[in-house]
Amino acid sequence: MSGVCLTLKDIQINLNGKPLLQINTCIEPGATLTVMGPSGIGKSSLLAYVAGFLSSDFSASGEIFLGDCCLNDLPAEQRGIGLLFQDPLLFPHLSVAQNLLFAVPRRVSHRRQQVDQALEAVGLKGFGDRDPATLSGGQKARVALQRLLLSQPKAVLLDEPFSRLDAHLRQEIRQHVFQTLQQAELPSILVTHDAEDAAASGGPVMTLG
Repeated sequence: MSGVCLTLKDIQINLNGKPLLQINTCIEPGATLTVMGPSGIGKSSLLAYVAGFLSSDFSASGEIFLGDCCLNDLPAEQRGIGLLFQDPLLFPHLSVAQNLLFAVPRRVSHRRQQVDQALEAVGLKGFGDRDPATLSGGQKARVALQRLLLSQPKAVLLDEPFSRLDAHLRQEIRQHVFQTLQQAELPSILVTHDAEDAAASGGPVMTLG
């Protein structure tokens, strides 16, 4: 897999005419930019702008590129951006395997085989028929990551995805996430309050406010 850069060119986000943040950077394939700062400073708004669903309460300017492709005029579902949130957001009415199948593009052949391989890769072989409610926090986090990867994103946005895990699990899961993103050559942006998250990502850190 050959990744592309995620470029944020002269991005500025405003709330009620007041500038919240400005950013101008290029994130290399496999690298993670960490954005830190207090609540309300605009961290999650930056992710929303990149992903294509910034609230109308905000105004923004600047260009977003994945490789040579400008994303600004594309709807969210066509941007090739994957997201991980604080909660795994697994569909409760679907099995674990069905949650993963939901992400696999229709054009992909052997879709169920892809799902089985994804589960085996994170130590969850045989979990496909399980109800997501029966999974531990760490297992849910692994499934959420595999679902993201199966959707074949070209970049990833991480909105405090480790904040609700206990300390031991947090260290294990974030190490797995960052190693996986690096191996997949996916540029990513991490929003967090935790300096240990930033250190684990191994990339540049931008502190707002």
